[in-house]
Amino acid sequence: MKFRYTALTAAMACALSSPGWADEAAAKKWIDSEFQPSTLTKAQQAAEMKWFIDAAKKLQAKGIKEISVVSETITTHEYESKTLAKAFEEITGIKVKHDLIGEGDVVEKLQTSMQSGKSIYDGWITDSDLIGTHYRYGKALNLTGYMAGAGKEWTNPGLDLKDFIGTSFTTGPDKNLYQLPDQQFANLYWFRADLFARQDLKDKFKAKYGYELGVPQNWSAYEDIAAFFSEDVKTIDGKPIYGHMDYGKKDPSLGWRFTDAWLSMAGTADIGIPNGKPVDEWGIRASADGCTPLGASVSRGGATNSPAAVYALTKYIDWMKKYSPKEAIGMTFGEAGPVPAQGQIAQQIFWYTAFTADMIKPGLPVVNADGTPKWRMAPGPNGPYWKPGMQNGYQDVGSWTFFKDHDANKVAAAWLYAQFVTAKTTSLKKTLVGLTPIRESDIQSQAMTDMAPKLGGLVEFYRSPARVAWTPTGTNVPDYPKLAQLWWKNVAVAVTGEKTPQAAMDNLAEEMDQVMARLERAGMEKCAPKLNPKGDPNKYLSTKNAPWKKLDNEKPKGETIAYETLLNAWKNGKVR
Repeated sequence: MKFRYTALTAAMACALSSPGWADEAAAKKWIDSEFQPSTLTKAQQAAEMKWFIDAAKKLQAKGIKEISVVSETITTHEYESKTLAKAFEEITGIKVKHDLIGEGDVVEKLQTSMQSGKSIYDGWITDSDLIGTHYRYGKALNLTGYMAGAGKEWTNPGLDLKDFIGTSFTTGPDKNLYQLPDQQFANLYWFRADLFARQDLKDKFKAKYGYELGVPQNWSAYEDIAAFFSEDVKTIDGKPIYGHMDYGKKDPSLGWRFTDAWLSMAGTADIGIPNGKPVDEWGIRASADGCTPLGASVSRGGATNSPAAVYALTKYIDWMKKYSPKEAIGMTFGEAGPVPAQGQIAQQIFWYTAFTADMIKPGLPVVNADGTPKWRMAPGPNGPYWKPGMQNGYQDVGSWTFFKDHDANKVAAAWLYAQFVTAKTTSLKKTLVGLTPIRESDIQSQAMTDMAPKLGGLVEFYRSPARVAWTPTGTNVPDYPKLAQLWWKNVAVAVTGEKTPQAAMDNLAEEMDQVMARLERAGMEKCAPKLNPKGDPNKYLSTKNAPWKKLDNEKPKGETIAYETLLNAWKNGKVR
């Protein structure tokens, strides 16, 4: 009996140590301990993991044991790097080195790889803001073609592309997918709902401004509310209160403050989702098909130095200097991000939902004892040049990108990992950790319904069809790395007062045209810029389309709306 028991135990141990048993045992362990909740049943999760195990075995047989990938450092990617990479290795046997670096560093390394023709990493999570770049240079792998051809055997049958909410932003003008969304977050308005609900403050505000204290619908109301808290209320519970928060240090992150659709929030671009046609939110005019960039300066039909753009820069500087803490002007994006959670900011016009996870931690001054937030998020108000049908704000879509000429087996393994961290087995748990949803099925899940009261409007925003009015940088931008770096240096000299906002935007527009002229001379694989000749700016300034003529009155009466009314509008698919 003892002999039989020992032999049986040894046989079981041997079976369990064979790759199939061990991998599926690892998958079961991860499904039970980490990958919950999921929109799949545990049996469906196990079946999906079995596909990954089998695909990985084929790659291991080709000698693939390890891959390296990179992303910027946000909560979602930290979870992937620390938890999901480990799970992938235990389940598939392929080790993943998932580097976390600054967003600027990711772009720099990507640029180096594009110029040298040798990819530093096997897979990249880069912003979909690069879609115009990837499409034109022809260095990025066309995922539509890959999934139908060489990558077919490495493509998860359960991938369900239609379930992803951001693929319209990662598709080129040729209708092919170049990037797979990994995480998404939007740029919204943030405010202290508890303070806005106080009757004494409501009465005081209405007495001064003649309308209700509520969610601002236009920049006039935002400015009134900023002045009200900073100059009239001044303190709450003995501590200073500020009506605005921003950042202004001369740093690459200052560029994001503008390229992430600040100009279009003022109304600089043309009407048309996703980015305005033919003039987009950077002020770049493109041909009617959206393929060929024609210029950024008003003298070439662009809008980067148009009255609306200058207005946008002017307001950014004025509000920061008048209504935010004095330290704000010397802060970077990363330094300014945590400030509203400290409890002394009443509202912020330019706030990323990526900060949600850090805004709901127990014990924070902006969180109630029961874990519900004292704050809410809402659509950002619009400047006086904005018109219905325009882009309403920015949405960041960090997306998997691969080089088409990279080692085919390494690409296949990195593509496996990309699908693993976005798979239905893992995506809902990842969404609950990082709060950067990418799948409609996750957004509509019971788990998200349960979390909604603690997330301040995030779930309501992503469940609304209106979310399509928040979009990333579009395809008019021919070379994101080269053009994006021009913004922060030009904005910085306006912040310091070395140049007027008009002079700063004139210089920015001119430098953008110079870069596009170089791209035109050098040529690109597809749709290189073809600049319009310089002409009289007045020929282009118009009341019917961008670039818009200067308004006689850039401060119309402030308008606000009750938050509950706004939520109902979202549910009905309206922006407001």
